[in-house]
Amino acid sequence: MNNLCFKALIVEENPDGNFSASIKQKHIDELPQGDVIIKVAYSCLNYKDYLSFAGNKGITKKYPHTPGIDASGIVVSSQNSKFKEGDKVLVTGYDLGMNTSGAFAEYIRVPAEWIVPLPDNLTLKESMIYGTAGFTDALAIMKFQSIGITSNSGKILVTGATGAVGTLAISILKKLGYTIIASTGKPQMHDFLRKIGASEIISRSDVVDETGRPLLKRRWKAVIETVGGKTLDSVIRATDNSGAIAVIGNRTGDVFTTSIYPFILRGITLFGIETAETEMPQRLEIWQKLANEWKINDFESIYKEVSLNEIIPELEKMKDGTQAKKIIVNLER
Repeated sequence: MNNLCFKALIVEENPDGNFSASIKQKHIDELPQGDVIIKVAYSCLNYKDYLSFAGNKGITKKYPHTPGIDASGIVVSSQNSKFKEGDKVLVTGYDLGMNTSGAFAEYIRVPAEWIVPLPDNLTLKESMIYGTAGFTDALAIMKFQSIGITSNSGKILVTGATGAVGTLAISILKKLGYTIIASTGKPQMHDFLRKIGASEIISRSDVVDETGRPLLKRRWKAVIETVGGKTLDSVIRATDNSGAIAVIGNRTGDVFTTSIYPFILRGITLFGIETAETEMPQRLEIWQKLANEWKINDFESIYKEVSLNEIIPELEKMKDGTQAKKIIVNLER
């Protein structure tokens, strides 16, 4: 493989301080050190990928750089006995695509400790329809279940419902028998949200409360919250007794102010969900669930597939939130 060149998205910092991206040839020797080389079959888009693409130095410190925090593919070379040529594998999280050359490329090289063997009953494509977004949702749902929130406990609110995290959350919760309220600012997506499992749809404005009252009418038992800011504050104050909120995103703000009363009078729990450093035993458990008893019924409805050559416009859409559904990248097209 010493002479191998391959296609990759490369983001570069220009002399004026702006950033530009293009599809270029990359040499295998340009990949970072690692035990295993993987020929990437599929990747997918995440908000961290957009931030790296846009030149956010809090995500990626040095450029030129190839983003892409999720990958599935085939092992083509391994210096670790855990993996051999031909193994089907996936990688999500750790440092992939952040400061380690990522999956918007035909090849990656990573430490063996980052790699999950592809579970039986899951295809390479399906694993990337889930990606970090679905993995994050699964971890949030496990947190809910750990404190006794089951499908019989009450309604679950999903904010930012048409994004990748929201879409997959609804799909997994539906498979598990939960009753779901979807919150979105996109009326044109209501039929889609009902199709994938939402029983009720409310607008963003119907979630956010500006009155400042410390407690609101109890409207849901738990929340998968992807928006942040005023939305997070409002959903906390409207969560039922012994309920929970899983904080996953900060689309509208990374700071919020709320009342202590939902915590001391209703006993709610606030979970922060971080997945990149999830330890391998739990990581393997979650992927087994997603491949088996939690496997969603309808993958086809929830994603759009693009090639590497089509990825730049899709990343640009993430800036203003106009994208809907999960975007997967077929590196073999």
